[in-house]
Amino acid sequence: MSKRRKIGWTITAVVAAAIALTGFADTTSDTYADEAFKRALVTFAVARGLNGVISVAQGTEVAVEPGGVGVNFTVGQILDPINDLIEQFSSVMLVATSSLGLQKILLDMTGWWGTTLVFVFAVLFLAITTWWPGGARPGMGVLAVRVFLITAFVRFALPVLVIGTHFVFAGFLEQEHDAATAVLEATSSEIEEFSQQDPMPADGDASFVDRLGDMWDSSMRQLDVSGRIDRLKDSASSASEQIVNLIVIFVLQTIILPLAFLWVFVEGLKGIAGRAARLQSGGSGP
Repeated sequence: MSKRRKIGWTITAVVAAAIALTGFADTTSDTYADEAFKRALVTFAVARGLNGVISVAQGTEVAVEPGGVGVNFTVGQILDPINDLIEQFSSVMLVATSSLGLQKILLDMTGWWGTTLVFVFAVLFLAITTWWPGGARPGMGVLAVRVFLITAFVRFALPVLVIGTHFVFAGFLEQEHDAATAVLEATSSEIEEFSQQDPMPADGDASFVDRLGDMWDSSMRQLDVSGRIDRLKDSASSASEQIVNLIVIFVLQTIILPLAFLWVFVEGLKGIAGRAARLQSGGSGP
């Protein structure tokens, strides 16, 4: 191995050891993991709150009676589809929060002082075999590189995964997530307000003119109810769309992106290990 490559390996190892000892990557990844976990819990709570409001509203009957002839129906007829979708979303969020909770536990394990100590020993082993006078024994250089890369994977794979996922979420998914959550909260408030509307009682002792006025007011209220039912249908449709968006966001954030970053990290280390083995064995490389 040329002197330039020896210096490169040494600088890389020393910088990695410094990052491990200072805990910079651990602190950053812990912060991002906590944010993601709390965000998932808040979103899950919003969805379950909407589910509770729908459950209460499903038994609410609305009478549309213009002119004294009308039809009674329950709000649940409108909200059944979104309620079923929320149940499926709850299952996704259970997996998502479990994944984020597991990441937090694994971050504590990889940031443990014992893991850092093993990695520092691997760095020292690499430095010694790289700069040993007259060169290290055959095979020792390759072994040192492999030990260094394996311990580097154990020590840094999860922090890199969490930090990378955070930046992707912040850059591409955060606005969609916030907008979807706001729609669910607005829909929940609208359904709750709708289910709490009380009909005005009729006065049996009122005069004919008063009853005629009450009939007119009742007709106007029923027309308003019809408009509000249409708006409720639109809100339910919009909420369904946003729930699907949230499912996509959390599947990406907690399953697909972590696996993608993990694959890239592993493939990168495998490529570095193969290149180092060729150089240590005397093969030429670019």
